[in-house]
Amino acid sequence: MIRLGIDIGGSGIKGVPINTENGEVMGHRHRIDTPQPAYPQTVADTVAEMIAHFKWHGPVGCTMPSIVQHGVTKTASNIPQEWIGVNAEALFKSKTGLDFKVINDADAAGMGELHFGAANDHPGTVLLLTVGTGIGSALFCNGVLIPNTELGHLKMHDTIAEKYCGDRARKEQKLKWATWAERFNEYIAHLELLFSPDMFIIGGGIANKTDKYWDLLKTNAKMVPATLKNNAGIVGAAYAAREIPFTIHPH
Repeated sequence: MIRLGIDIGGSGIKGVPINTENGEVMGHRHRIDTPQPAYPQTVADTVAEMIAHFKWHGPVGCTMPSIVQHGVTKTASNIPQEWIGVNAEALFKSKTGLDFKVINDADAAGMGELHFGAANDHPGTVLLLTVGTGIGSALFCNGVLIPNTELGHLKMHDTIAEKYCGDRARKEQKLKWATWAERFNEYIAHLELLFSPDMFIIGGGIANKTDKYWDLLKTNAKMVPATLKNNAGIVGAAYAAREIPFTIHPH
């Protein structure tokens, strides 16, 4: 079952068809710069350009850096405010004639890692954290996604977690790895108290630097680095669209 996966990021929009049975990337990933400013109509035009590149005529799974409820984008911390309240699924369909499933970007990355990456369909409660500019989260219970958790926004020390122990915070505050790991362990302990996960998956930019800090992390749950790297969102988005029936839409 092949679906086109599209990952909308702050600087780039990436896409490639994915085999949703095994997570296999079917071809070469294509990247188009995210239009600046990334208004809904201009992003929809770029999504249409991506679809034209692949000559795609079936269902599409797509990520957004936003809380997404039933296809509607509810927040806009790193995208223009004009996105708030937009039915992204309807917008993209009106531009392309195709059926879309739009989900939060961290949820998509978690879905990719859960089914085809580091978690390998691990049972129980699995929590993915993407640690980069901010901290994204995806929470699963026995393979079922609890969407839009936004656990990087938990309050910590008069700020929020991502500003206390995200990778940008580490760089901007010039924290040594040991100091950063101490902060991140505090965050992990808080998450364990709240959710008692069986497994943590650590993704995002920091997953490429595990040699610097991995042995400093302390957790009761199993902890593994993400394995799909930059393709996690695309793979997860395509997987989320697997239930849309494949109807050929004439262009």
